[in-house]
Amino acid sequence: MTRQSSHTALLWIVAVGFFMQALDTTIVNTALPSIARDVHAAPLAMQSIVVAYTLTMALLTPASGWLADRFGTRRVYFVSISLFVVGSLACGGAHSLNQLVFARVLQGIGGSMLLPIGRLAVLRAVSGEAYVSALAMISVAGQVGPILGPTLGGWFVQSFTWHWIFLINVPIGAAGLYAVQRFLPHDTLHDAPPFDFIGCGLLSLCMVAFSLALDPPVQTHRGALSAALFTLAAISAFAYIPYARHRRNPLFKLALFREPNFSVGLIGNLLCRIGSSAVPFLLPLMMQLELGYSPLHSGLMMLPIAIAGTVSKRWIARLVKRYGYDTFLLVNTALVGASIVAFAAFSPSLPLFAEIVILAIFGACNSMQFAAMNSVTLKGLSKQDAGSGNSLFSMVQMLAIGLGVSIGGSLVQVFEGHFGSASLGFKLSFACMGVVTLLSGAVFRRLDSAPQASAPTPAAR
Repeated sequence: MTRQSSHTALLWIVAVGFFMQALDTTIVNTALPSIARDVHAAPLAMQSIVVAYTLTMALLTPASGWLADRFGTRRVYFVSISLFVVGSLACGGAHSLNQLVFARVLQGIGGSMLLPIGRLAVLRAVSGEAYVSALAMISVAGQVGPILGPTLGGWFVQSFTWHWIFLINVPIGAAGLYAVQRFLPHDTLHDAPPFDFIGCGLLSLCMVAFSLALDPPVQTHRGALSAALFTLAAISAFAYIPYARHRRNPLFKLALFREPNFSVGLIGNLLCRIGSSAVPFLLPLMMQLELGYSPLHSGLMMLPIAIAGTVSKRWIARLVKRYGYDTFLLVNTALVGASIVAFAAFSPSLPLFAEIVILAIFGACNSMQFAAMNSVTLKGLSKQDAGSGNSLFSMVQMLAIGLGVSIGGSLVQVFEGHFGSASLGFKLSFACMGVVTLLSGAVFRRLDSAPQASAPTPAAR
């Protein structure tokens, strides 16, 4: 196989992994009320199957770079697809919420390696201007998944059963496994340093404790338990700093944060994604539970978000070249936050055209936001730090999705319990999540001015 053919095969294989992950992230949301009825749980309790998946991916993502160095990207990528397929089969065969959560954890173990190892494989195999084109090609898979996911999920629920939203991953994964074995060459194993299990344990403890503090798993003494878990999360996070400073090869070098735009971009990404990640979870629930939409109808209503997001990617390079990262992100963040707040206006009396306009504005601005945030965060890293920085960035992305779903779902329950109205609970939750997104604009004000010629690539989310 020629070098060009090898690169093309690599891009298609990585695209399959991105597509599976993107499809699975969005296809579940429109089916949550149906799953809740089948497993005899409250619809908002379904946030646990989303959080279990994303939190598992966040916990294991830091090990992806080391695994690729130790065992080779081909072998690890094959195992990750296999685990994702097995987890999908387990999800399709689940009969209770606990079984489904366990299966989603298994699925998340495989999914944790799909995105970072795929991106790392491309980063190592393709360089220069070809890297920009490679990311552009791969991003198409990340765009098609969200376009098909909600509608496909709604159609499966109405025409068949919700189990098929997971089983659809089986033929896609089988094609990916064949492609890996057939086309992906054996890569040379790197001399991987010993894995930092202590550092990974400290950061994992921080993430788990923080996530559980937002939604404690017990009904009694929730306030005290939340305070204790927040304290534990803070202690483990601060303990990592002196530990990493004195360890020769820590999980994430503190030197990463000397690149100012990486630090600012990471914090801004976390805040912004917490707000926007609540939308795909809350919107289908509100549409089905409060507006009376069918699963397919609510899935179709997600199409303006995905289509506008795909179309808007062609604008991002010109806008950043003209205004710079700092100005663009400041203005665009305000638009994303305002559009999230506008979802609170959705009601049976709001014209369909107005709903579609709000959805399209959110989709376009959110897509450009992701592209700009991804680029400005990773662009200044050296080749030596690219793998570590990429893993940390992917971990923060997954963590933000889980936090967005946890916070958004918890806010609905709190407001519903206080005001006695689920409809008002959804509206106030959208307002709060929009404000969280707006707060990230203050973070992006601290960006160093990026070169005007450095336009972002439409990289995968």
